[in-house]
Amino acid sequence: MIVIKKAGPENIYGIQSLAEITWPVAYGNILPQQQLRYMLDLFYSKAALEEQMLQKGHQFIIAFDNDEPAGFAAYSPKSIADNNTWRLHKLYIDPNQQGKGVGKILLDHILSAIKPQGATALELNVNRHNKALGFYQKTGFVITGEEDIDIGNGYFMNDYVMEKSLSPA
Repeated sequence: MIVIKKAGPENIYGIQSLAEITWPVAYGNILPQQQLRYMLDLFYSKAALEEQMLQKGHQFIIAFDNDEPAGFAAYSPKSIADNNTWRLHKLYIDPNQQGKGVGKILLDHILSAIKPQGATALELNVNRHNKALGFYQKTGFVITGEEDIDIGNGYFMNDYVMEKSLSPA
């Protein structure tokens, strides 16, 4: 049975461990190894995760399957001024847990948390070659644009911007 728990700074090591096993599978055929390592260090260092949690207000959740971490997600309002549009910052599933509905459970948990807060849309970025694109389309997200984001060190994230419209709660 999948159980969702809110995560905080005490869960950083577990989130880092999940990222280390999910990213090579998600991006290994898309990004050069050096860029993958650079991005993991940039987005998943202890300091970066603490900043996301404590300063940027990203809400992290972890899915557990029989007490074993199966995946995680992070989300927040798009901006302080706009509580209608929310951002899905991260959604990663342990490769051994993929295809079991964990991603859908995490996404449904987020949707049921943000709708009562007035959310009318959930937005995300996904690498244009990431196989997760199909998952997002299947769950109601549509491509609304493309972005090439300079993340430093000569690297770019080549993403689709996607959005899912939400019915009022």
